[in-house]
Amino acid sequence: MKPLVLLLLTPLCACAITSHAVQPSALGVPRGSAELLAVIDLPGPVTVESVDSADWEVPLSGLLDLDDPRAKEAGLTDRPEPIQIWFHALRHPSRGLYLVDTGVERAMRDRPEEAALRGAVARVMHFEKLKFQMPLGDWLAKAKEPLRGVFLTHLHSDHLTGMADAPAGTDVYTGPGEAAARAFLNLFVQPNTDRALSGKAPISEWAFAADPQGRFAGVIDIFGDGTVWALSVPGHTPGSVAYLVRTPRGPLLLTGDTSHTRWGWDHGVAPGSFTADHPANERSLAALQKLAAEHPALEVRLGHQR
Repeated sequence: MKPLVLLLLTPLCACAITSHAVQPSALGVPRGSAELLAVIDLPGPVTVESVDSADWEVPLSGLLDLDDPRAKEAGLTDRPEPIQIWFHALRHPSRGLYLVDTGVERAMRDRPEEAALRGAVARVMHFEKLKFQMPLGDWLAKAKEPLRGVFLTHLHSDHLTGMADAPAGTDVYTGPGEAAARAFLNLFVQPNTDRALSGKAPISEWAFAADPQGRFAGVIDIFGDGTVWALSVPGHTPGSVAYLVRTPRGPLLLTGDTSHTRWGWDHGVAPGSFTADHPANERSLAALQKLAAEHPALEVRLGHQR
């Protein structure tokens, strides 16, 4: 088929990343960034355990924009880059246990032919390079409290695959528009995403409102008590979300893939080919870095590196 015909047909063949049901979130209260800043430095009651679910290796050109002048000045070139696939366990004293992202599914290690993410997608993503540390199913089997829900930073497969290990009916939350964004690649990804979400509650989309202060695309006080916040940071994906948690040790920021790597965060360089909208990703990264610069006690945990 001629390239022009393929170009014309691609939008017609595009589909969403999942066909799973979507609904507005009943959880969370829209706020302004001023309300977040008023409490950000106060110690909070929520503990966070970050778990390295698997170690992996992917091209640096996906993780970092190697065309950025700062990357060029540093002499960075494409290479395999070691990363981690995380999930983060949030324990709220009255709301219970929630996760941010899901790590990897136990079946990927034990029965890869039965895993939610399998076949051509697993081969293209080189999941054979995974070194399993703590699949979500193993961790949940040891947890002493029930899982109340999962807050996803976005719907990319390496953040979603552990969802298959979550109990049936688990509540799932994402940013607005994340599930509906259409792309040709989703023709291959959608069946895997749907299997990971099978049996779970409909995806609840955070009801962000415009931030009166304009620092973020939106701010949600998740439990209404100022302890856990969702920040709209579109760019890496249309509905990407970062999460800020007030812990006894101080504030903690989970950037998701707005920043994958330590080098990218330290030098203000956004992700590369893995990101959908580079200008938007750069704006969201700058907003998170400004927040960190203004609050030196803020601990930052990145999308895929320590």
